[in-house]
Amino acid sequence: MAYFGKEFKFEKEENYEEFIKSISAADETAAVFLTFKPNYKIDKKGDEYVMTLTNGDFKKEISFKPGVAFEEDMSTGLKPTTVFTVDGDTFTQVQDYGSKGKITLKREFSANQFKLTITSSKWDGVAYRYYVPA
Repeated sequence: MAYFGKEFKFEKEENYEEFIKSISAADETAAVFLTFKPNYKIDKKGDEYVMTLTNGDFKKEISFKPGVAFEEDMSTGLKPTTVFTVDGDTFTQVQDYGSKGKITLKREFSANQFKLTITSSKWDGVAYRYYVPA
């Protein structure tokens, strides 16, 4: 797992703006999401994984065990029930917002890049964000 402990920076995206529109975020929130291009790092500590997102002064760590649901505290004030699964170099995160739908974020890591694939139960499109080593 050559990507553990390696930081990845945003490179490009496809259909991300369309995804943001599909979740009906308030204009101010949508503007934040569209400009939010954090660096990512993933580490493994025992049977837990730690994903770290940084963007300037912003830092968020998400610790998780595969298959174990937890309440994720989002910067929007929403608190979806989140579950991660791990299959080799692929980390799939499902955020369940109840009646507001589900968002799936699939992160596929390699030593040279990672691709984030985003789908939603309220949208039939697919968005991608690509990252390269920082």
